[in-house]
Amino acid sequence: MSREPDSLAELLPQWHRLRDAGDTEEAAPLRALLAVMAEQLDRVRDGVEQGYEDLFVETAAPWVLPYIGDLVGHRTLPGYERVLTTGLKGSSPAALAQALAPRADVAATVAHRRRKGTLHLLEEISEQVAAWPARAVELSRLVAHQQPVKLLADGAPHRTTRGRLVDVREGAELDLAGGPFGSTARTVDVRRANSARRQGSSGPAGVALFVWRLKAYALTQSPAYCIDRARNLYTFSILGNDSPLVTKPVPEPSATHIATVDNVPAFIRRRQLHDRLADYYGPGKSFVIRRDGEDRPVPMSDIVVADLSDWRYRPKRGQVAVDPELGRIAFGSRSAPRQGVWVDYHYAYGADMGGGEYERTRPERPDAEFYRVGPDEPYQRIMDAFRAWQHDRRAGRCGPEGIVEITHSGAYQEQLDFDLDPGDRFELRAAEGARPVIRLLDWYSNRPDALNIRGLDEDCAPGERPRVTLDGLLVAGRGINVTGPVDAVVVRHSTLVPGWSLEPECDPHSPEEPSIVLERTTACLQVEDSILGTIEVIGDEVSEDPLDIHIRDSVLDATGSDREAISAPDCRHAHAVLHLHRSTVIGEVHTHAVEIAENAIFTGRVHVARRGVGCVRYSYVPPGSRTPRRHRCQPDLAGPSPEAASRVRPLFVSERYGTPWYGQLADRCAPEIRRGADDGAELGTFHELYRPQREDSLRARLAEYVPAGADAGIFFVT
Repeated sequence: MSREPDSLAELLPQWHRLRDAGDTEEAAPLRALLAVMAEQLDRVRDGVEQGYEDLFVETAAPWVLPYIGDLVGHRTLPGYERVLTTGLKGSSPAALAQALAPRADVAATVAHRRRKGTLHLLEEISEQVAAWPARAVELSRLVAHQQPVKLLADGAPHRTTRGRLVDVREGAELDLAGGPFGSTARTVDVRRANSARRQGSSGPAGVALFVWRLKAYALTQSPAYCIDRARNLYTFSILGNDSPLVTKPVPEPSATHIATVDNVPAFIRRRQLHDRLADYYGPGKSFVIRRDGEDRPVPMSDIVVADLSDWRYRPKRGQVAVDPELGRIAFGSRSAPRQGVWVDYHYAYGADMGGGEYERTRPERPDAEFYRVGPDEPYQRIMDAFRAWQHDRRAGRCGPEGIVEITHSGAYQEQLDFDLDPGDRFELRAAEGARPVIRLLDWYSNRPDALNIRGLDEDCAPGERPRVTLDGLLVAGRGINVTGPVDAVVVRHSTLVPGWSLEPECDPHSPEEPSIVLERTTACLQVEDSILGTIEVIGDEVSEDPLDIHIRDSVLDATGSDREAISAPDCRHAHAVLHLHRSTVIGEVHTHAVEIAENAIFTGRVHVARRGVGCVRYSYVPPGSRTPRRHRCQPDLAGPSPEAASRVRPLFVSERYGTPWYGQLADRCAPEIRRGADDGAELGTFHELYRPQREDSLRARLAEYVPAGADAGIFFVT
């Protein structure tokens, strides 16, 4: 399309333009002809400009990058050719190309060749190619060996810092032994560091690249959870579960700096915190504790590091005990807080999913009216802001679009009932950099205490039905109940805690209870980048059409593979049509139909009523499931034998929400699952991270830049 279709016509003399305009309906033929010519001229101009930009790696088109790389001897990363030559249905080639990072890799080729064989280069490659922070360790320096007697006799300085015996008095070094920051020597391991079967961790000619795949996420001014049986015992997590603390990574000071524990999102150990409390505690650091509504934190002199397992440790009066490995806090029994505890801390997780303070992309709504809730804001309660918007809406002072925005990461304990009129477009969301928590408690004894969304007008036209969006929230204690004529309910970047709440060991408190109930409603449910529990559908299967349920890049967790993730009461088929993309479903699915399920994992059986509708492609479906037609699904491709079905199945590091490894596939999982998507990525909710491609790219670059005569292996810390 021409940028200025009348640019050529404007160059004509005024006499020709007036004559061309005429008085008929088919006037201005010359202007139309010149507009066509201008469009072609713009295409030529764009081609010339792009040809100039293709001379530079920073601005070149993606298809030009391999040619530029060939000029400097750059080796194309595995899988990038597929991005350029194959149209990947259902996935994003641009996202995969960004994961493979060819542009930055080509640009740094010459500089990397000059630094080949250095440890800090290997760390930089990991960050550049795979976006994983790493620490490179020369394993030969950790191999135990005897001191040469001849050198000692000749008076030469002996090497007391390499390969010496273990000093049991150095507790800090023993605590780090065997890890990426350990300095304790070990006996020689003849297995290679890059062995495909079992890696050696102390070879004489090996380099270990310790990689962190989990990221550190911050929470600021979040309420701590008080244990019911005492006023002086708290957990950092507001859900009451154990949540290990993570260091806040700081940038490395220079390109030649070897990464330390401060530069990576590492779990904080008790001994480490005891020895370096000033480096991790305080405003702007890894964590901080405030009590009784005070702005200043608890003094560092009052903090003691302790093992709070089973809450056996009892701090003295005025002391505050912290256990970073469990995420627990204990005050002295005589100095317990009277007005609550607030904490800033960092936790670990694998992706931007669920409620969190990370940056979220959201559509612009310029016509919406904002009602902000939080400290120093016009409203202190969510329902007060919602009623103010309803009052203004019905009085004609604002349009149908209203946004209630929560500006801080506090907890809101109130009954939420959103009764919507026809045409309403309501959104309850967290502000950027905030993760509010909505705790639904036992408010009433004669009716449910869920977050209720109701459409009021039963006779409104389909185009006038209200729409509700929940964005950036964490909902605990109860679920969401949707009733009446509603157009859509959108859950985006939110967490509806599976099982309503958590026990200290991350076990669900009410595993049988649903997170969302669609009861006699017309609502279309849309879930994006979220974590939620069971979806229950209650509707009229005779006179009403099935509801649409769209789930993308999310975890649907029924807290067990033998429980129903989507169903109607009494394990009947939900009167709904499922659309599932790049998601993990922990539990069984009983639904009317599955329109599409791709790059997904079902841990429980799938049973649909209508098999002639829809398709399941590039997914794992357990044996014994009743589904529509399948295309390249597992374990169908592995073969009909029980051994193949037993081998090709998803293995998770953890299936309990609240743990840092929740929903992630284990490294020992079958390659058919870890690389079974249509673009070679892993199945399930972490598909968009492209971990297999990142790992392959990192291994290819390590083989190219490893020191001469050495072999490099990747050791995943998290």
